[in-house]
Amino acid sequence: HPELSPAGQAFLEGVFVCLQEALVPFVADAAAAQAATCPAVAEAGVIGKPDPIAGETVKVFIALKPGYAADTLLQRELLGFARQRLGAAVAPKELEFRRSLPKTRSGKIMRRVLKARELGLPEGDTSTLEET
Repeated sequence: HPELSPAGQAFLEGVFVCLQEALVPFVADAAAAQAATCPAVAEAGVIGKPDPIAGETVKVFIALKPGYAADTLLQRELLGFARQRLGAAVAPKELEFRRSLPKTRSGKIMRRVLKARELGLPEGDTSTLEET
């Protein structure tokens, strides 16, 4: 391999960052879809969470169906399930159980609200948020 010039290295790093930013929403949707196939999962919402090394990692929020307990065994099983289905490089690194997830009145999970709450940021307009 030839040595890359500083400009070439910067270009490749920029491409990687762009690819990573494009990939996280796709991976997030795939992770949520995979989690939702588990019999214990009522609904799943996924966010990209800033990470100093990876740039962004995936965190999944799970609301369980009645009759299932949120415990570390189930947490490990769900993370392992996601790793097996999606691959270790892109599977969620964190999982948090919630009683319910923020949704619009039409039932769409509001990922931006999940992310704002996780990062301690303003939630923005929540006028379409379903009352729980």
